[in-house]
Amino acid sequence: VMNFAIRLATKADFKDIWRLLRVKCKQKYHLQHHGFKQNPCFECFVAVVPDEHKSKEGFTTVGCALYFDMYDTWKGQSVYLDHFYVMPEFRGFGIGKALLSNVAKEGAWLQLNVVDWNTPSLDFFAARGAQDITVKEGWHVIHFDGQNLDRLANETRQN
Repeated sequence: VMNFAIRLATKADFKDIWRLLRVKCKQKYHLQHHGFKQNPCFECFVAVVPDEHKSKEGFTTVGCALYFDMYDTWKGQSVYLDHFYVMPEFRGFGIGKALLSNVAKEGAWLQLNVVDWNTPSLDFFAARGAQDITVKEGWHVIHFDGQNLDRLANETRQN
C-alpha cells in the first residue's frame, strides 16, 4: 500500500509540475504566470507521497493532472484534461485513478486527447469508462497555430 495525497497545486508546486510535464517548451514563464495568477487559465491537481516513499531522485510530487474549464453548447460546462502524468515507478498504486477522480468532480463532462501510439493511456482511460469518439462520432481535432493563426487573425472582410 502506498500512502499519497491529492491536492490542488499552488505556485510553490510549479517546479515539480514543470518537471512532470516532460515537455520541451519555451513557455515556462507563460505557463507559470497563466496558472497561478488572480484568475488562472488552468488548475492542476498534484499527487504527493510522504518522504519515506520519495522517488529514486528524491521527489515527493509524483503526478499531476492539469485541466481547465470549457463550455460545450450541447453538454454545458465541462472540463478539458490537458496533461495527465504519474511517474512510472508510482503507477499501479491508485494515484492516477485518484487524480482523474478529482478532475472528474470539476465538471459535468470531461474531455481529453490521447495520441494513438499511447496505448497504456488509452487503456487506462477506457478501463474507467472513457469512450473514444474519434471513429464513433467522426470528430476531428483541428487547430491553427503559427503563421496560419496569424494569417487568420489578420484576415479582413472581403466584399
